[in-house]
Amino acid sequence: MRALCSAGAGIGHDSAMATTEPIAPRGRPRPRVVVVGAGFGGLNAALGLIGSGAEVTVVDRDNYHGFWPLLYQVATAGLAPEDIAHPIRSIFAGRPDVTVRHAAVTGIDLERRVVAVDRGDPLEYDYLVLAPGSATADFDIPGVAEHAFALKTLADAVHLRNHVLECFERADAQPEKVPGLLTVVLVGGGPTGVEMAGALAELIGTNLALDFPHLEVSDARVVLVEALDHLLGGFSRASQEEALRVLRTKGVEVLLEAPLAEVRADGVLLADGRAVVASTVVWTAGVRANPLAELLPGDRARNGTVPVGADLSLPGRPEVFVVGDMALVDGGEGRPLPQLAQVAIQGGRHVARVIRSRLAGAPAPAFRYHNHGIMATIGRRAAVAELPGRIALRGTVGWLAWLVVHLVFLIGFRNRVVVLVNWAWNYITWDRASRVIMVDRQ
Repeated sequence: MRALCSAGAGIGHDSAMATTEPIAPRGRPRPRVVVVGAGFGGLNAALGLIGSGAEVTVVDRDNYHGFWPLLYQVATAGLAPEDIAHPIRSIFAGRPDVTVRHAAVTGIDLERRVVAVDRGDPLEYDYLVLAPGSATADFDIPGVAEHAFALKTLADAVHLRNHVLECFERADAQPEKVPGLLTVVLVGGGPTGVEMAGALAELIGTNLALDFPHLEVSDARVVLVEALDHLLGGFSRASQEEALRVLRTKGVEVLLEAPLAEVRADGVLLADGRAVVASTVVWTAGVRANPLAELLPGDRARNGTVPVGADLSLPGRPEVFVVGDMALVDGGEGRPLPQLAQVAIQGGRHVARVIRSRLAGAPAPAFRYHNHGIMATIGRRAAVAELPGRIALRGTVGWLAWLVVHLVFLIGFRNRVVVLVNWAWNYITWDRASRVIMVDRQ
C-alpha cells in the first residue's frame, strides 16, 4: 500500500519498556484496535482479534486483499486481476466486531492515539497495528522512477501486461523493425525477477508465437540483469544454479555481475558501459519500508524499516505494533528477518495474541519466527523449494509443492478454484487465457 502520509502532531520519542498491562479504553466499554493495511500481516492480525472483545477497524487504500506472490502471473497473462484479489469486506462479512474503512492514512498522532485518513472521520485507537507493506527501492539509480515498470500492485501488473501486449501489436502492424521493441529487461535476480523471466519466456515462446504468426517472435528477448554473481539470494548454491540453468534453457539471457548504472527511455545502461536497448524495463530489484514509517519516532534501517521489540511493539509505545515489511525484527545473530509473506503472517498472528493477552492482563511470549522454507517457480514444471530439515525439491516435485502452498494461502474458496482451473487449463493447453489489453479510453 503506497501510503499518503504527513507528520502528525505529538509523535513521542520516549523509550519506556513494553508492558503486559492492558491499555485501558478511554471512555468506551470496549477497546478499539486500528489495523493499517490488509496485506498478510494486517489481515492475520485482524482475523486473530475476532471474538477478543475489541472493536477492530481495518483501514486500507484498496478495498481488497491482494495475493502478491502471484502478481507476476497477472503481468504475464496467466491469471486475471480478480483471481488474486479478495474484497476485504467480504472477508469480514458477518463479523460485527470488525469494521472496514476504505481510505489512505494521512497522519498519525501517537499522543492522542488518532489515525488521520483521507476520507471519513479520524480513527481513535487503544491499540494500533501498522502493517502497510512496502514500496519500491530504486537504490538512487537514475531513471528508475521515470522509465521502469514497477510490480507492486494490481494496477502495476495490468499496466505492464497491457504494455507488453501492445509492443507485440505495434511490431505486427509495422513492417520495419524497431530496435528493442520486443525486448524486456528485468532488473533484479530475486524470486520475483526469476519467476517473471520464466513466465515471460513461456508467454512469448508459446502463446504470442501463435497469436502473431507473421511476426518473427524469435527476435523477442527476455534479459535478466543481476548485480551479484548468482540469482535467488538466500537460496542454496544448488538452487541458484538450477534456476540459472532452467532460465537459460528457456531462452532467457541472464547477465550476472552486471550492476545497473541508469534506466533510460530506450533501455538500460550497465555499469561496465554496456547498453541493452529495450522498450520494456521491469524493476524487481528491491523493496523498502512503506513511507508511513517516516511518521514514527526513533531510528530506522537503511531500507526504512522500523526496529521493534520482542513483542513487535514500537519501543516506548506498547500500544503500537509494527508487522510485515515495515518492521525490523531481530532474527538472531544480528540478522533481521527477511521481508517475506510468512514473516508478515506470523507477525500478524503474534500481535493478535499479544493484544488478547494484554486485554486479559496476562503476559505474552516474545515473537518467534518459524521458518517454513522458501521457494520460487521458474516456469512450467520447474521450481526450487527449500524446506526445513534440509529438504530440497526441484523440477516437477518442487513445482507441485509451489502450487499447493500458494493455493493453501490464497484467500477465498472461489479464488482457489479459479486459480486451480486456470493453472490446469494452462498446463494442458499451454494457453494463457488473460491476454487482453485493458485500456481506459475515457
